[in-house]
Amino acid sequence: MFMNFVQKRDMLLPIAKFGAPILRHRGIPVDLEDPGLQNLIENMWETMYHVNGCGLAAPQVNKSIRLFVVDSMPTYMQMEDAERNIVFDGDQGIKEVFINPVITSRSERIWWDEEGCLSIPGITLRISRSWSVSIRYFDDQLHERTRTFLGITARMIQHEYDHIEGKLFLDYLDAGRRLLLKNRFDRINRDDASGS
Repeated sequence: MFMNFVQKRDMLLPIAKFGAPILRHRGIPVDLEDPGLQNLIENMWETMYHVNGCGLAAPQVNKSIRLFVVDSMPTYMQMEDAERNIVFDGDQGIKEVFINPVITSRSERIWWDEEGCLSIPGITLRISRSWSVSIRYFDDQLHERTRTFLGITARMIQHEYDHIEGKLFLDYLDAGRRLLLKNRFDRINRDDASGS
């Protein structure tokens, strides 16, 4: 069954904001034969770069499917060498499409760092993630791959993977911290509803 991905090439896609039900749905597998898949991927890249993101998942552009894109190379380029050596761990970043991904393992080693989300603008939070992650997926050429990623790149992948699972980075907060932020979340919903 095709998901009707056919859309105009080079089109900015609307980003679903916090409170949109689609952000809480687990995505369904992508039909690799869908004729509009490559256009959707190109439009996701264009949308992500337009809003200065480093990753974007299909549910964030109102497609409840298992697809996301990550580009950690600009983050790598913006860092000083000493910081790069720590958070990239020898990696130089990636630009990659992840179709129907499955995380097969996560390291026990964790680390804390700031995260933001294009669907929750204006909020960054310190979140714990696994240092490394192994993932099986199809790339943009529809080749099946299995790779292990480290540091910042692994963090970005885990963040986007959560989106296709219907999870947000806010879910890592305890109930007390979520309550403290509730007013800010309500303001995002009000601003979005009023078109601000």
